[in-house]
Amino acid sequence: MENRRSLEKLQIRLPERPEEIDQDAEYCSVLLDGEWADIRFHDYDRIYRVHGLYEQLFHEILDCRSPDVIAKLLKEQLQRDGYDAEGLRVLDLGAGNGLVGEQLRTIGVGHLVGADIIPEAAEAARRERPEVYDAYHVGDVTAPSEEVAAALTAAEFNTMVCVAALGYSDIPPSAFRAAFNLVGDGGWIAFTIKDRFLTEEDTSGFAGFIKTCQDNGVLEVRASERYRHRLNISGEPLHYVAVIGTKHADIPAEFLT
Repeated sequence: MENRRSLEKLQIRLPERPEEIDQDAEYCSVLLDGEWADIRFHDYDRIYRVHGLYEQLFHEILDCRSPDVIAKLLKEQLQRDGYDAEGLRVLDLGAGNGLVGEQLRTIGVGHLVGADIIPEAAEAARRERPEVYDAYHVGDVTAPSEEVAAALTAAEFNTMVCVAALGYSDIPPSAFRAAFNLVGDGGWIAFTIKDRFLTEEDTSGFAGFIKTCQDNGVLEVRASERYRHRLNISGEPLHYVAVIGTKHADIPAEFLT
């Protein structure tokens, strides 16, 4: 296997007037085959096709900390409960190229399944981190194929993790609900989300949705931490909230309205 750490550095440029660009519209320019190409940050399929681009852009240049934060916070809660991470059977929703999965393995997670709607994400994970996932499924968790649905049910998950993928045009509340409901009662729920999406200014649908889950005893929040997710293209911090909770019941469909 090619060592990803030995890859030559890509030439990446950030926009010259970044202050005029919202987070949802951020982009960079990358030199590919002798020509500069503009790639929007949320066009993950294009990013994953370029070996090493995701890490170099988000983790080296923009200093993304979310995978480390969620793994650390989950580990702390497991230790408080005296729970061995080896016993976790985790669904990594919006798994991407496996950076979060890699961190979960470092804290000792025993069984790990990735799921993403983007085929290029699965290809990147298999290319760059073939040892991380026990299985990786591509498709919409709200309407999986019969084969994927059977595999997800058979996995008997006791944990669901979703990092930096909620809101915007990525993972909506309906997909979060579908993955949440694959976890057995008493299982762990760990996710990160942009801080604004948990306030009255929310435009994603998650603020009311998460509050309804808490108010009805479906989700018990055990720990939460506001942290710097990464820098934006202007070099300013983007803040997210990491949440570790316990599932007590399935989320009914009416909570989505």
